[in-house]
Amino acid sequence: MNVRLARQSGFTYIGMYVAVVILGITLATAGIVWGTEIRREKEAELLWVGNQYRMAIARYRAAGGLFPQQLTDLVQDERVPSARHFLRRLYPDPMTGQADWQLITVPGGSGILGVASSSHAKPIKVSGFAAQDESFADAECYCDWKFIAGAGHRRLNRAVRPATAG
Repeated sequence: MNVRLARQSGFTYIGMYVAVVILGITLATAGIVWGTEIRREKEAELLWVGNQYRMAIARYRAAGGLFPQQLTDLVQDERVPSARHFLRRLYPDPMTGQADWQLITVPGGSGILGVASSSHAKPIKVSGFAAQDESFADAECYCDWKFIAGAGHRRLNRAVRPATAG
């Protein structure tokens, strides 16, 4: 009788071990899928925030003919007696979580032409971009996603190298 109980308890031990292994593999797979989904959400947020900066810079220039000297000019434009606001607030870079944008300056340094992420991670999204973002296709890193304001920005996206934000 004792021999029979020993065999049964050994089988239960092996069964529990297999169940734990299967549970571990399932949780690891779920973690990978969850991490990928979070990166996709951050990419979508980067596209939205980058386009907010792009549009704000374009509106700033249209309102006064000049490019902003710093990003805070987009939140509080004091070129006129009653301040104008082209952005509600300064947005952090969704990929890094910090306000460490790379600023793309006008040749000659007479203002900010656009922004780019400072993340060097490889994007998940490589195609299917909106028309204004079509130059982002097959980018090597998020820092290649350059949100440049104004006419001809698609051509400039490939040619302009961002400067470090300051």
